[in-house]
Amino acid sequence: MAEYDTTKYVYLFLHGRMDLREKATAALTSSGFGADKITMARPDAVGNVDDYMAMLWMPPNPDHIKIQRITKVEQVEPEGMIGLWKGVSSDVIDTIPLG
Repeated sequence: MAEYDTTKYVYLFLHGRMDLREKATAALTSSGFGADKITMARPDAVGNVDDYMAMLWMPPNPDHIKIQRITKVEQVEPEGMIGLWKGVSSDVIDTIPLG
């Protein structure tokens, strides 16, 4: 398991599975992330370098969460559901079982 900087925000991507929000939040907090730092990812706002992305994986029936560290944020024109996240680069650093 990776060590996390608990001062950084975690942007949670549910890929349409709002029914798994509480379960995903519980998995993240039990792995060391603060509940006050977990925020829902939105297409019109992105995180900063060294913040985290947490994605339920693999849609449509996820069984784990991919934890990624944001490595680069470029300005882009928003595109579809991805929005501004199109300009974000990241590295996968860990996976957490969904429960």
